[in-house]
Amino acid sequence: MTNDRISIDLASSAARIGRDIETLGGADYTNSAEAISRYAYTKEFQNTTDYFIQELRAIGFEAWEDPVGNLVGRNRPKGEPAFGLGSHHDSNRNGGKWDGTLGVVTALETCRLSTELGLDLPLQLLSFIEEESSGFGQGVLGSRIITQQVTEDDLRESFRAVDDGRSFWEHAEEAGHDPARWRECIEDIAGLAGWIELHIEQGRVLQDGTLAFGIVTAIVGVNWVDLTFHGRADHAGGTPMGYRADAGLAAAEVAIELERLAIAQATPTVGTAGVGEFKPGLNNVIPGEARLGLDIRSVDASVYEAVIAEIVTFAEAAAAARDLTLDVTIQALTTATVMDAGVVGALEAAATESGHEFTVMPSGGGHDTQHVAPHVPSAMVFVPCRDGISHSPAELADPADAAVAVEVMLNAIAAYMDGAA
Repeated sequence: MTNDRISIDLASSAARIGRDIETLGGADYTNSAEAISRYAYTKEFQNTTDYFIQELRAIGFEAWEDPVGNLVGRNRPKGEPAFGLGSHHDSNRNGGKWDGTLGVVTALETCRLSTELGLDLPLQLLSFIEEESSGFGQGVLGSRIITQQVTEDDLRESFRAVDDGRSFWEHAEEAGHDPARWRECIEDIAGLAGWIELHIEQGRVLQDGTLAFGIVTAIVGVNWVDLTFHGRADHAGGTPMGYRADAGLAAAEVAIELERLAIAQATPTVGTAGVGEFKPGLNNVIPGEARLGLDIRSVDASVYEAVIAEIVTFAEAAAAARDLTLDVTIQALTTATVMDAGVVGALEAAATESGHEFTVMPSGGGHDTQHVAPHVPSAMVFVPCRDGISHSPAELADPADAAVAVEVMLNAIAAYMDGAA
């Protein structure tokens, strides 16, 4: 390898990325005529896996599926040091061509270019099953299996198919896999010197800033708080305003307060009241019960913990002021994950040399990289997606942006591996 900057034919690479994406948007790769819909153990998902295996083998990589169906491609023997890159090629049930799949396509393109340019970088492509939870209602499942964050009982009994209620285990065996060896999946990340996942942004920062790409420095922690206010369901016409125990008004106050708290934080923080349910749910009855589902995210654990504490305290006061009772359930779904300074630094240096405008930024959504990062030095790269739309047939990215990101990743990986040698 060399310290000279690697240049690629951006137009040619963009065209090839575009062809891959369009091919995988065809009828053989989705079970929906209106959208991209594919998930683990369906024939459309297997067709997509087979496409990547064929393309990897065409450039001399070994390619296989692990005991549960995660895809692995390598140009070095198992266990030898390599740099990992990839994403997921499943989709939600009303998805588009780009979410996840672009990360695997650009990983493939990076492998192709390393081979064609004679760089011979030690690389491993990894594509996780069930990032989107479409098959079994379990998000980032492939990466959780690899990193041993599930139990055998989960796989045998608890995780059930959305379509027919049968277990993950039964479906995996029926698809020709060997879930009894699921613990061996951790070998998928053995020997990885580093990891990069490319993904569409799922926001408008890059588009609105006319930036070519973003380098992710941290992935937010996602926390859900469920608040249920209990009041009294009285007649809307016959009950004077001063005699009410209106659970709905307390819920509304909390939703407004959450907005204020999120905006007030020094660290970028978002708060969403995404679920609101009033009972009995009639125009002419004062709500006797109101459930509010909150989503609170930040890259700083101390910040989201403080916001959670403050919003619960506010909710308790709002309930007391209206003579209500309150039930509180707090779920910490994922913790904030800081990206590795070495991998981020290599990406920043390569991005600066590229001459393209970029930014460093947090990821507001969760990704498989959150589970890889505690085991492997990791980072992510975002490319613009039109109007921030994702999880929709309307999502759209530009292969030209992806090609620029591939060139940056190639340079970053080469420099990082030189430094690790």
